[in-house]
Amino acid sequence: MAITSNAVSAHIAGEYGKLFDLKIPEWRIMAILGDTGALTQRDLVRATLMDKVAVNRACKVLDDRGLLQRSPNMADGRSHHLELTETGQVMYEQIWPQAYAAYERIFTALTPREAATLRTLLDKLHQSVRQIENGASAGRKARAISSSCD
Repeated sequence: MAITSNAVSAHIAGEYGKLFDLKIPEWRIMAILGDTGALTQRDLVRATLMDKVAVNRACKVLDDRGLLQRSPNMADGRSHHLELTETGQVMYEQIWPQAYAAYERIFTALTPREAATLRTLLDKLHQSVRQIENGASAGRKARAISSSCD
């Protein structure tokens, strides 16, 4: 799965990387923000499944290039809301059709039924990983509470 995922990402990145000087993590951040609107960095970590350092670096690059802007998070003063600037939104709207077209070309190797099955299977695996992570997280919290009560 990892090898195929990397191959697909690299192929799609080849489509936009040279034209827009973006690396895969930067495009992932732009794609999520372009799709959802403002999010915190923690939300981006969850949405992209990238580690905090990679998200932080990508956000810094996008911010430095004027493609991303930060605004205070009134609900949590320790974080910021991140969103695409107008320039970032224009770039997103230029890249998205190219990225989607590359994705569609890749999926021509599958019949519609195979593509639907693959999506279903990948969703199941993703849910399984989330359940495992949530169980591990709940176990760590329970152990922390237990040890603090001792």
